[in-house]
Amino acid sequence: MTDDVRIATVEIAGPGRNLLNPEVLQSIEDQLIAAANDAAVAGIILTGAGDDAFCGGLDVPAIKAGADPVPFYQGLIRVLKLLPTLPKPVAAAVNGDALAGGAGFVAAVDYVVSVPDAKIGSYEVSVGVWPIVAQVALIKRLGARAAIENIASGEPFTAERAREVGLVNALAPADRVIQATEDWLRLVARGGATVAGGRPSVYQVEEMAYGDALDAALHSITAAYAK
Repeated sequence: MTDDVRIATVEIAGPGRNLLNPEVLQSIEDQLIAAANDAAVAGIILTGAGDDAFCGGLDVPAIKAGADPVPFYQGLIRVLKLLPTLPKPVAAAVNGDALAGGAGFVAAVDYVVSVPDAKIGSYEVSVGVWPIVAQVALIKRLGARAAIENIASGEPFTAERAREVGLVNALAPADRVIQATEDWLRLVARGGATVAGGRPSVYQVEEMAYGDALDAALHSITAAYAK
């Protein structure tokens, strides 16, 4: 591991508490793809712009004001689908509350460091809406039992509870959250090109039955030795 490891930062920079609209989501998608395609980049940090919010979810005020909601959800789903497929590790530096779709991002990345006072999770049920999109990444990451603790109550996890259930890996003060996230990415960077092939396989295996995953592993290793 060298000191010149390059870590790219992708900021969620939206209106208000970094709310998500189609333009913001397209920017996030474009930045993630660019960082993943940059041979000099070893890892990617996803964080919120400013000092007090990671992401407040979709820009509901804009939707209530008459914007078509479908492109908002389409953009969110594209980013959530993209994150597990990237060849570079992605870690979230949660610098403030991560709510609704923002919590989906937290659930979809590889590693998460959060400030201790962040609230993380869905809140939609508390205003009479079921989080039909945001719940997907949370359930996939946590399983139904832990996820429904938050989803059905509409009460986001505290950062400490998020760490207990496996949504957050570590807590760090605000002046250390980026550095702590970089520290993990620098450890991963030791794997070099190995990570590019290996990272997506983690999420592929997660989707498979146990026996099917072992059969796929045998197929992959046999093909590798046959080269």
